[in-house]
Amino acid sequence: MLLKCHLLRIAFIASALISSPIGAAEPDIRRDATVEVIERVIPAIVNISSKTVIQRKGYVYDWWRDNWAPFSQDLPPEYSAGSGVIIDEEGYVLTNAHVIEQAAEVTVKLHDNRTLRADLVVGTRRTDVALLKLRGKPGEKFPYARLGGDDDLFLGETVLAVGNPFGLGESVSKGILSSKSRRAKSGNGPLDVEDWLQTDAAINPGNSGGPLVNLRGEVIGLNVAVYKEGQGIGFAIPVKRISESLAEIYTPEMVKSLWFGATFQSRPAEISVATVEPGSPADKGGLRPGDIIIRINNKLPRSTMALNRELIAANDKQDVSFTVQRGSDRRTVSVRLVPEVNYFNAGYIRDRIGAVVDVLNPEIAARLGLESGGFAITAVDRGSPAAEAGIQRGFILEGIDGQALDSITGAARLLSRHKKGTTAKLQVVAPRPPRRGVLEVIVR
Repeated sequence: MLLKCHLLRIAFIASALISSPIGAAEPDIRRDATVEVIERVIPAIVNISSKTVIQRKGYVYDWWRDNWAPFSQDLPPEYSAGSGVIIDEEGYVLTNAHVIEQAAEVTVKLHDNRTLRADLVVGTRRTDVALLKLRGKPGEKFPYARLGGDDDLFLGETVLAVGNPFGLGESVSKGILSSKSRRAKSGNGPLDVEDWLQTDAAINPGNSGGPLVNLRGEVIGLNVAVYKEGQGIGFAIPVKRISESLAEIYTPEMVKSLWFGATFQSRPAEISVATVEPGSPADKGGLRPGDIIIRINNKLPRSTMALNRELIAANDKQDVSFTVQRGSDRRTVSVRLVPEVNYFNAGYIRDRIGAVVDVLNPEIAARLGLESGGFAITAVDRGSPAAEAGIQRGFILEGIDGQALDSITGAARLLSRHKKGTTAKLQVVAPRPPRRGVLEVIVR
């Protein structure tokens, strides 16, 4: 019996020696989830430098002309720094709009220390989200971070803030998700962003535009502000608002003035159709809200960015094929985009309110002091909603529903948001003497 026990002990020791070789490296306890996430995410983090050209404008009395003449003077340029994150392999960079606002030149420094110029694709100060495109080599692919699910957040979960505080370079801070529904004020007043994320991960000047990521390495927020009166209280725009903003600003309509008429939303493990405009190409092609996108042009959709990129690339020259899951059915639909101007034009405006608009003569605009531009109302149909609201020939249309107009197509687009019988608020300038006012028009 004693011999048997001795042999068993020898066998156990031999087994231990075989399974744990002498000198074998043990797992490094320092390489925890945080380290592994940062190693995956940090190649997608960029530092952003913007150059803004400032002009001083005014008037000087010209003795030769015997009147006042305008002048402009270039002042020394202003420079600012911020952060960003690459969210698509084609080199699209997500950042805050205020980081690159009014920038004449944007330079991006990558993780590998390369410096590239970047172009502003689209951005909106309303949500403080902007999208840049790196000027890479033809066909170059970039490391990128994925956006998390819109509502996939845990109160108290570990989060990491990555960015470029004070222009020092890549920096990481760690904390928890303190709240999912805070309202905050920036240094210059409130930003129109609902349900900000709150974290105790350190956020400092220069962190703006950098991502807040979870332990899966997914972007769940865009760092934007710190509460000066508190300690360890930082804020980020939640991924849900980022996704909604991208769905508005990175679309065929915004980038190429092509009408598609549907938006997408990203959820864990799927991308679905969020909205479809009645009468749009998407509607006529057969897309419906709730459809889950399985394939686009026979490709697997990796993100809403990739979907919109396929649409933009197709232009209005070829059909775009969608394979969608609708309930228990799988079907294929085809959509052909059309130029917005073919539908949203002066004729559309006349149909909806009964007023004819045209491009405003620059001389008339200058005489009326309209620096922001506008459009001339050249005719008003008798008995139309515009006539009943008091609009007359010669009025200048400056805005609709509080938004300035940059084109007749844009004006038609704003009216298209109104259902029949609802009221649109038109900002107009009445001539002789020039006076501004807001008139309510029933859209038909």
